[in-house]
Amino acid sequence: MRIMLITDAWDPQVNGVVRTMKRVIAESEAMGHIWEIVHPGDGFRTVPLPTYPEIKLALFARKKIEERFDDFEPDAIHIATEGTLGMAGRAMCLTVKHPFSTAYHTRFPEYVAARLPIPISVGYSFVHWFHKYSGKVMVPTPSMVEELRARKFINLVAWTRGVDTELFDPAKRIDAGAANDPFKGLPRPIFLNVGRVAVEKNIESFAELDLPGSKVIVGDGPQLEELKRNYPKVTFLGGKFADELAAIYASADVFVFPSLTDTFGLVVLEAMASGLPVAAFEATGPRDVIPGSNAGTITPVGGDLAQGALDCLALSRETCRAYAETYSWKACAEAFIENLQPLPAPARRRFWQKIRLRRRRKPPIEGL
Repeated sequence: MRIMLITDAWDPQVNGVVRTMKRVIAESEAMGHIWEIVHPGDGFRTVPLPTYPEIKLALFARKKIEERFDDFEPDAIHIATEGTLGMAGRAMCLTVKHPFSTAYHTRFPEYVAARLPIPISVGYSFVHWFHKYSGKVMVPTPSMVEELRARKFINLVAWTRGVDTELFDPAKRIDAGAANDPFKGLPRPIFLNVGRVAVEKNIESFAELDLPGSKVIVGDGPQLEELKRNYPKVTFLGGKFADELAAIYASADVFVFPSLTDTFGLVVLEAMASGLPVAAFEATGPRDVIPGSNAGTITPVGGDLAQGALDCLALSRETCRAYAETYSWKACAEAFIENLQPLPAPARRRFWQKIRLRRRRKPPIEGL
């Protein structure tokens, strides 16, 4: 198929949406599918998102999206995010009557409420409106499906994630005290958190835990400098990527995931693939991945996450790795393709005949 992706999240952003879609694109291109990616850095006028300038919002995007749509003639359209590009793409699809799918990657209402004085109820009214006409709303976990269904969302389908088991590998563990030990000089055990350093990630809960050894945070984001000031005993390594990040995962002792807003948490699988047990709160994402895996512990929200982290020290690193190997990006991409909403072949021919006729009827631009 020819697939148009419309997303407000793309390079240079580093987050679950970008990482997921890049892997899905790579896997599906290997299957023969062709992509057109519409993102904020692709020639649009943008403004920084208030309170989070790393994220750019595209303005006045609809006309250009329509031009890209006409030129590419996609079989299917997927709208990945509820931002300004997503809204413009949604409006176009509804106007030209082309079906589309969407994804619920982020707890958008909670994300906005954590940054702006906007009630969560208003956020849910918006995302309910946004996804209302989507043929399939792809949601990361079964528990998230049930939660949204209780809020009267429709056309929901669970779409799990994958992990790169070649990059994230226990074999990349570096012995404590070695010359290239990423935690050289830090007391053991190492309790690690990796991710975007932002208010919605609840990182303070990890920084405040009473744990032996060292607490290490890897990642960049708008809350980084504030947390450095407030928690001088926590080690902040900044953003790390590729093999350097893989060695950090594999060389730590426990991964602590305090987030209450992630819909999945790719870092949970990356840690497990690295042989690292995971201590998390019983929130959407971890509650669908960790229970029964013997690869981590689940703590009720408000409970003793420190004890959960200590209990992880007794878990088998081999079991963590084996469990992570059951998640593959190929299966994730296949499920994504299955959930797309292309026009049936006869309707597709009629649709594009109408579009081409509309193009021919457009008046010529004066002076050309």
